[in-house]
Amino acid sequence: MSQFVIDATAIAYLVAAVLFIMALRGLSHPETSRRGNLYGMIGMTIAVATTVLNPSVMSYTEILVALVLGGAVGLVIARRVPMTAMPELVAAFHSLVGLAAVLVAAGALENPVSYGIADSSGAIFTSSRIEMSIGAAIGAITFSGSIIAFLKLRGTMSGKPILLPARHLINLAIGAAIIAGVVLFVQDQNATIAGVPVFYALTLLAFIIGFLLIVPIGGADMPVVVSMLNSYSGWAAAGIGFTLQNNALIVTGALVGSSGAILSYIMCKGMNRSFISVIAGGFGGDEAAGPAAAAGDKSVRQGSSEDASFILSNASKVIIVPGYGLAVAQAQHALREMADKLKEEGVEVKYAIHPVAGRMPGHMNVLLAEANVPYDEVFELEDINSEFQTADAAFVIGANDVTNPVAKSDPSSPIYGMPVLDVENAKTVLFVKRSLSPGYAGVDNELFYRDNTMMLFGDAKAMVEGVVKALE
Repeated sequence: MSQFVIDATAIAYLVAAVLFIMALRGLSHPETSRRGNLYGMIGMTIAVATTVLNPSVMSYTEILVALVLGGAVGLVIARRVPMTAMPELVAAFHSLVGLAAVLVAAGALENPVSYGIADSSGAIFTSSRIEMSIGAAIGAITFSGSIIAFLKLRGTMSGKPILLPARHLINLAIGAAIIAGVVLFVQDQNATIAGVPVFYALTLLAFIIGFLLIVPIGGADMPVVVSMLNSYSGWAAAGIGFTLQNNALIVTGALVGSSGAILSYIMCKGMNRSFISVIAGGFGGDEAAGPAAAAGDKSVRQGSSEDASFILSNASKVIIVPGYGLAVAQAQHALREMADKLKEEGVEVKYAIHPVAGRMPGHMNVLLAEANVPYDEVFELEDINSEFQTADAAFVIGANDVTNPVAKSDPSSPIYGMPVLDVENAKTVLFVKRSLSPGYAGVDNELFYRDNTMMLFGDAKAMVEGVVKALE
């Protein structure tokens, strides 16, 4: 390969890497998210084109078939998937990244000379063995773990933790075996064949531990799991990038891995969880504990869309709290219409977003942006919590666990210590929900039974549309 081609490839990958960094920066705020997304698409186009047009490519048939099939499947999924299914879709895509890492490592192992990772005798370089084994192990864990996360988020598998006997000892034993396998594989420097069984054995163990790590984690911790698997997929891609000697893949994988790790930290902080405790078993499978468990004997104050309309139209300040119920009902457009009606009557309207509202970070922000809700009306928990005490009404639509006062008052509750929105401090709380069933964490919400709460039972979209009609 000529020096010119090498230099041109390096420059193109550098441009793609800069665009990826700009994409992450843009995606950090709703106002710049579209631009960030565009940067990411341009960067990926440059990276793929540079790789495909490399003179070292021997055949384009398989590449073109893969591009056409993958592009067609991606296009169909993107057009058909509802916003409510976005978290499980992300988990499914993570699994494909992990599987790709395993397959690339296996291909390099079977034909190391063509990958440029072996000497003339076929012995794989030590550095390449380290990269391959670690990349394959992380990729396998990402694949199997993402499959379990997908099934739990989709509802195919129960969101409750599945606690196996002596699971910690089993995980430690398998983890130690994987590390031992990596060491043995790296030490085998004389020939390729001797390391093949070890490589596939440690990969199989990584597949198994991926299942075992995610199965005990409850549904309430799934947002953290999705973020964590995102980080894993990035590191798997970076490891295989070294094997392929592809700088773009290394940089991209490192960006995804580090940003996913940071996001996991933010999510854990928002849920008052430690990363280790999530991996060790999570929460969300137990029945409600403490005072909230006896809520079945309590009564609630029930209202209608007309009642809600009267309260909202006579308020001077309303804070809207969207949750997963909003996404399920696709009520964001009706909600924005309701807010517009209230603003026409002189009511101050704001939106409060919890860090883990919905099933994925940023889920609610995307839904509100889709309905053209002004960015300056949307506030994060730490910026809006102090304002509930000055609000005449809090309009909660499908947000359950993130508004539960038990998180602050009941040490025996599984969600105790989790930062929540202080909606109970509003003069009146209007709570839109289909029933009194507990949220994803499996914990009853004592807010339902407070004197200042009015329950609005029914489909979220139909209820909001009823309020809009009454406001007219």
